[in-house]
Amino acid sequence: MNISKEILDEVALGEKEYKLIVQQLGREPNEVELGMFGSLWSEHCGYKHSKPLLKLLPSRSKNVLVSPGEENAGVVDIGDGQAVAMKIESHNHPSAIDPYQGAATAAGGVIRDIFTMGARPIALLNSLRFGPLTESNNRYLFNGVVNGLADYGNCLGIPGVGGEVFFADRYTGNPLVNGLCLGICEKGKLVKARASGEGNLLMVVGADTGRDGIHGASGLASRSFEDEPQTKSVIPAGNPSLEKLLIEACLELAQTDWIVGMQDLGAAGLTSSTVETAARSGSGMEIDVLKVRRCEEDMTPYEVMLSESQERMLVIVKKGCAEKVKALLDRWEIHYDIIGRVTDTGLAVVKEGEKVVAEIPVNLLVSPPLYRQRSKKPAWLEELQSLDVSIVPDLKPRQCNSVLLRLLASPNIASRECIYRQYDSQARGNTVVPPGGDAAVLRIKGTKKGISLTVDGNGRYCYADPFLGGVIVVAEAARNLVCSGAEPLAITDCLNFGNPEKADAYYQLKECIKGMARACRELKIPVISGNVSLYNESKGEAIYPTPVVGMLGIVEDISRHCTISFKKEGDLVFLLGESFPLTSSSHLSSYNGLGASEYLELVRGLVRGKPGIDLDMEKRVQRCCLEAIKRGFVKSAHDCSEGGLLVAIAESCICGGIGFKGESPALRALSAGVKGRLDSAFFGEYQSRIVVSMSDDSAVKLTKVARKWQVPLTLLGRVGGKRLVVKGYIDLPLAKVARAWQDGLKLLSGK
Repeated sequence: MNISKEILDEVALGEKEYKLIVQQLGREPNEVELGMFGSLWSEHCGYKHSKPLLKLLPSRSKNVLVSPGEENAGVVDIGDGQAVAMKIESHNHPSAIDPYQGAATAAGGVIRDIFTMGARPIALLNSLRFGPLTESNNRYLFNGVVNGLADYGNCLGIPGVGGEVFFADRYTGNPLVNGLCLGICEKGKLVKARASGEGNLLMVVGADTGRDGIHGASGLASRSFEDEPQTKSVIPAGNPSLEKLLIEACLELAQTDWIVGMQDLGAAGLTSSTVETAARSGSGMEIDVLKVRRCEEDMTPYEVMLSESQERMLVIVKKGCAEKVKALLDRWEIHYDIIGRVTDTGLAVVKEGEKVVAEIPVNLLVSPPLYRQRSKKPAWLEELQSLDVSIVPDLKPRQCNSVLLRLLASPNIASRECIYRQYDSQARGNTVVPPGGDAAVLRIKGTKKGISLTVDGNGRYCYADPFLGGVIVVAEAARNLVCSGAEPLAITDCLNFGNPEKADAYYQLKECIKGMARACRELKIPVISGNVSLYNESKGEAIYPTPVVGMLGIVEDISRHCTISFKKEGDLVFLLGESFPLTSSSHLSSYNGLGASEYLELVRGLVRGKPGIDLDMEKRVQRCCLEAIKRGFVKSAHDCSEGGLLVAIAESCICGGIGFKGESPALRALSAGVKGRLDSAFFGEYQSRIVVSMSDDSAVKLTKVARKWQVPLTLLGRVGGKRLVVKGYIDLPLAKVARAWQDGLKLLSGK
């Protein structure tokens, strides 16, 4: 077993893993076989550090039709004979090298995951992370990623309906680009990614195969950037015009009985698509790489098997149906090659003409070693979590105006319009609530129902407390859906973390997943699909641990959906949930709301303390809000998140184009002699709180619903005028408030 470390590094295998391959294979692998093992045993394909932890996430419910790992995407029943397929994917390292193509191919790949199941893609969302836009390279990455996502989705006519973005030093050099796609199909017409039936044909459909993307799964996506990012040659280029044809052709194929399965050629290309479809069926496969059409000369079998050229699909065609499939593809002017067949040997056999260049048991290729690291809380985390607020100066009343404006202009809070205006959010005509609120809402044609979608994540919370951060990311996503009038139904997640071989990063990964699992169980929301992106480090420094949750909800009556904007002069504004824990009777009396907050970092320059949440309160607040919206008397609902209570009120004013006047709860508490802080009351990021508005005659109804669910209810003030006023603390023209929020990100990005 004399193999160089350089060769093993190229395929991202360790010496122990190579020895295990030799032992189980009974011989040393050749070059092609080693490349196939490197890809399928990579973290990106094999999930060797994360699979044991992912089992903690609940994935079953009466509505779940396809669970994580079973197919390309998760599928959930939405009633009326319809199902939704949903998946989120990452393209972090490719986007650090070539932001435009990295992001474009992120969109293309996750879209293929959806239509390969026979579901028509109807919505795109994204979750993005960058370093501060004050640095020119971060601006370059930001603008390239946004343009790549927008151009690809717009070309396909799939609406970009929502997303989120966050900026922090920890993402400099290692941006995060997570793309979510959702599709809809008939419940009984799902297509599986399986290669079953001995003698059935393996057909590659779509683009020609080139050298782009080789080692994408095993190298680029499964190890850290130690120095500068690698060259652009590894990043595949997308072709949305071809993908548009592929969507229609594959959806038409899905309606026939000529095929047994389809699979996208994504990470690891032909290797993963052929081997994984065979593994799911307990079968084998035999292919001839000479039958694969190439766009470059003199490609070796190694290169053909590991190429990640985009816009390619593997179609498993039933015996006797090849001519029908060919005729359909000819009509769509899509190229195809029959490259092999399904076998019953359990072997993955790769030939170059008559020469066998690889022969490996399928089950061995899809069974990488699984690693369970020791998990111990890092010593540095104790210090980070300690926050003595007595040494942090509180706000003075005269400072509240300027601090509110600073927070509204912060890139982590400011309007994202400069991003989402580049997406065609109205394509296909189903969008009821476009980007810019807590969640997007789309109608389901032919029914009175709608679906609500959101993506959420806060890496700073997870850095400060991985477990609680994991709880909060699920809770906030659910809260956002509830504010739109939707019942949360299912989750797809993308787990972005550092090097799992380091104890600190593994601890963060494990605790975040445990926290997410806890919230999923309490809120009864299953995880139906997802993606893990590890080794997100640049020059030895890891990103914030960043689990991202995409969540789907059902709006039973689309006419009863809700938005964040205040609607009418004179409406009452209430807060559902604890206003702030200043009294000893509060369920969070020891928590000040400032830990890991945007206020603390932006105004005081500190990333310290820890977030807090009471899941029992969270459940009750969500149930209360959803019932009130369904009964039709709530005019607006907006959750309190980054920036706290006053930011939430300001955003509802801005989006509604109408002001607010109120007497603050903080003023009443302070005047009563209770010890408290203005910064905590106004800008503390307490969870489980929703700002709602309604007419006077609905206040009694809300009081009864709140009492039923045992939810604290606080009258904040009234909608009206052209100013935002909190007596004694805030008095600003709404135009000035809106300008700060609308220009904050736009001015920094140059968009």
